[in-house]
Amino acid sequence: MRTMEAVTEHHARALSPSRAADFMQCPLLYRFRIVDRLPEPPSAAAARGSLVHAVLDRLFDLPPGNRTLEAATDLVPGEWERLLLADPVLAELAEDASGGTEELLRSWFALEDPTRLQPAERELYVEADLDGLVIRGYVDRLDEAPDGRLRVVDYKTGRSPSETFEGRALFQLKFYALALWRSRGVLPSRLQLVYLRDRTVLWIDPSEADLLATERKVRALWAAIEQVARTGDWRARPGRACSWCAHRAVCPAWGGTPPPLPEGATALALDPRSAAG
Repeated sequence: MRTMEAVTEHHARALSPSRAADFMQCPLLYRFRIVDRLPEPPSAAAARGSLVHAVLDRLFDLPPGNRTLEAATDLVPGEWERLLLADPVLAELAEDASGGTEELLRSWFALEDPTRLQPAERELYVEADLDGLVIRGYVDRLDEAPDGRLRVVDYKTGRSPSETFEGRALFQLKFYALALWRSRGVLPSRLQLVYLRDRTVLWIDPSEADLLATERKVRALWAAIEQVARTGDWRARPGRACSWCAHRAVCPAWGGTPPPLPEGATALALDPRSAAG
């Protein structure tokens, strides 16, 4: 399992793209996950995504000529066992999680040719310090051209977003690109989202202006998180995502009552261990 504490020292303020997405979607969801640490039932879709990511990562351990669909499919049982060792609760999702996995792998082979790829990094942990705010996360794959150009690649096992939501989808990769740029001094040349369910590739070639705008957004977002953490005014933001939220029973927007804020709620909201997603 990924643990941020294992790869970096303690920081006072930290943010990951998934926690940023939680707050942008619904500040109360951020609170439920980060401050209250409410449990969420395991998801077959999430488990399937983890399984596919693990297989695609391990596939690159093989020589280029051996990176076939058959080889990828053969990796599935072993990678599922690894996931179960890390989280035995997933055992109840075995059938649903594994279903459709081969088709997702087949889709990836239709989009990319692993025999012609030699990633510079896989599951790369990146972080950068923005004047005391640490941004960090994991990049699925980082490709480096002979001339030093970088391509950030992220796999998605769901459907590609509509044009309306493309910007929100690309924010995650811009977040990673900003961390790489600020930590390495190299501006990634391409950011690429590979959607396996409908065989779609969404990409952008970012400019410095794009990443500076992302940095301003990240700083403003963190200022908003700090403000809400200090006031305790965690408000629900009802929307389409409510239909699959695990916390509707305690959400005021659905007639529920949130638990009392725990002691030290402000510190919990800003604890870097909360940003490990």
